[in-house]
Amino acid sequence: MKFKVNGKEYIMTYIVKPNDTLWKIAKDHNISLNELLALNPQITNPSLIFPGQTINIPSIISEPSEIKALEQEVIRLVNEERTRIGRKALTENDKLSNVARIKSQDFINNNYFSHNSPTYGSPSEMLRRFNIPFTAIAENIGQGQQSAREVMNDWMNSTMHRNNILNSTYNQIGVGVARDENGRLYWTQIFISN
Repeated sequence: MKFKVNGKEYIMTYIVKPNDTLWKIAKDHNISLNELLALNPQITNPSLIFPGQTINIPSIISEPSEIKALEQEVIRLVNEERTRIGRKALTENDKLSNVARIKSQDFINNNYFSHNSPTYGSPSEMLRRFNIPFTAIAENIGQGQQSAREVMNDWMNSTMHRNNILNSTYNQIGVGVARDENGRLYWTQIFISN
């Protein structure tokens, strides 16, 4: 699978070698087996892989500092809005942010914009595939906004999105941003309680 970040192409695949198992591949790449399976929906039987088979490795590219700064600014702005009305600030969940980044990149890779991914399904299905426990979930998505302030303004001016941001049920947040080769930004914000 090829990903482009800031115009640079990254190949995130692995060719299965003799005597490989998914567990060994996951261990060698410092990821969980569930995470490896989540990014490889083509594998229907985890015990059955073959030398020469190509699998996706979910080692997310270290985000450029500009992208990471945008993600952190969204989290800061969310918590600013929440505390302004007496709600508790949300805690960033790194695994949730990782999934949000994957979702934002999935928009680019698969040329769609929807809460339901052709790769991962609904937001709740996606979190289950990445083994992230939750009791409640919401997702805000955006495309084309060029700053954290702009995307937050758009979300806060939409009743449904604002309700997700301010909902007292949620206690954790993950934010992921991806940039396509034309510089267009895609935003994913995931809220959970657990």
